[in-house]
Amino acid sequence: MTDSTPPSGQVSFSYQDWLAAYPAFAGRVSAGQAEGFFQLAELILNNTGSSPVRNMKKRRTLLWLLVAHQAQLFASDATASASDPATGSPAAPPVGRISSATQGAVSITLDGSALPRQAGWFSQTQYGLMFWQATASLRQMRFLPGQSHPARLWP
Repeated sequence: MTDSTPPSGQVSFSYQDWLAAYPAFAGRVSAGQAEGFFQLAELILNNTGSSPVRNMKKRRTLLWLLVAHQAQLFASDATASASDPATGSPAAPPVGRISSATQGAVSITLDGSALPRQAGWFSQTQYGLMFWQATASLRQMRFLPGQSHPARLWP
């Protein structure tokens, strides 16, 4: 008999709960795909008791944002149906500040120049950009006087 309970201090993934939080992916992302995206998200954000995000609800939210980000980027039918008006699937909303727009022959320019180079992958979807903004405090230097400070570079 195996114990399916996650180790202490670890967020477990629930496909049904994630889908309730992100209903736009219903019918587009299978439970297996979402579970795979969650495992990839754990490579980006530590999901153990030694995670820099100690609050379990906040860590779950951040991991789920990463799952939604990957789902929008990589889900098999998301890219095919997003641009197909016959399927009725909405196109992914643009991400970034609109710096210019024209109407004749339709053009739009989005500006993400205020973001650092490392944010490029995260800024491709609104979920990734929310994750990037929500984790800004994790990318700050922490100085505690009188203690040794190992380098912690993240992401």
